[in-house]
Amino acid sequence: MYLTKEVKEKIFKKHGGSETNTGSTEGQIALFTHRIEHLTKHLKKNHKDYNTERSLVKLVGKRRSLLDYLKKKDIEKYRALIKELGIRK
Repeated sequence: MYLTKEVKEKIFKKHGGSETNTGSTEGQIALFTHRIEHLTKHLKKNHKDYNTERSLVKLVGKRRSLLDYLKKKDIEKYRALIKELGIRK
């Protein structure tokens, strides 16, 4: 299992403020980014796995909508998060 409880807590502590703050926009974007990286690695090996490919596209869309929301609410946090996570604009 690539996404254990400890990994989630670490992600939310770093980006969301605390382990229990799972609803923060920054924490959710960081979690989606971690999952997207994992699915991308999987698809490089299994290029005919179309169900995973569909899941990846949906996840990227969710992350994009959260990034748009964050950009509208607080542009400075958006820019810092983009830089920290290494997400292309």
